[in-house]
Amino acid sequence: MVRLIVTAVPGAGKSTILKKIVEKIPDIKIVNFGDIMLEEASKKFSIYDRDELRKKMNFKDYRRLQEDAAKTMARIEGDLIIDTHAVVKTVYGYYPGLPSKVVEILNPDAIVFLEFRPEDILARRMKDLSKDQVEDRRVREIEKIEDVEEHQKISLEMASAAANHVSCYLYVLRFLESQKYPYQHAEEASLKIIELIEKMKKGEERFKE
Repeated sequence: MVRLIVTAVPGAGKSTILKKIVEKIPDIKIVNFGDIMLEEASKKFSIYDRDELRKKMNFKDYRRLQEDAAKTMARIEGDLIIDTHAVVKTVYGYYPGLPSKVVEILNPDAIVFLEFRPEDILARRMKDLSKDQVEDRRVREIEKIEDVEEHQKISLEMASAAANHVSCYLYVLRFLESQKYPYQHAEEASLKIIELIEKMKKGEERFKE
């Protein structure tokens, strides 16, 4: 059984990458941390919207909700990818998406951090703004390139700290050049992650490019 946490900043295209992984490995389970948190929040706090999680909940309840969601995911059997963010951007600053207790509960074999060109991330966020809200897509706040660079830098630091805390592997994938064709980065990232999963299933202890 292999358990990965895959993380990137909002707008990085992580969902597309995970869909491509499922296409190639249909048996793998993929769960979104935010979706599980929302399910728990709907039961315990009657909150049904992701944005309300941060706006209406106090810090202690939010942290407890993270831990409850982690416990739910920890009970899932089989090969698993947990889709989440290493940090959450709030009005008070950056908040860890993988606090110590949460990552202890999840106990991953590896944390995968995906980094992309800030220009590409901003372009995806602009595309999100043009999509029909009836399809229940969240509108992301548009930032400057410098903001995205900072967000990615802090996210990597947080992912590194989480990996260090539970002594698991940190696998960094960077795509900092322009795409030569549509979805090039998503395809390449999915293949790299699948390669990592296959190596782990074979019990290899070291991973080389």
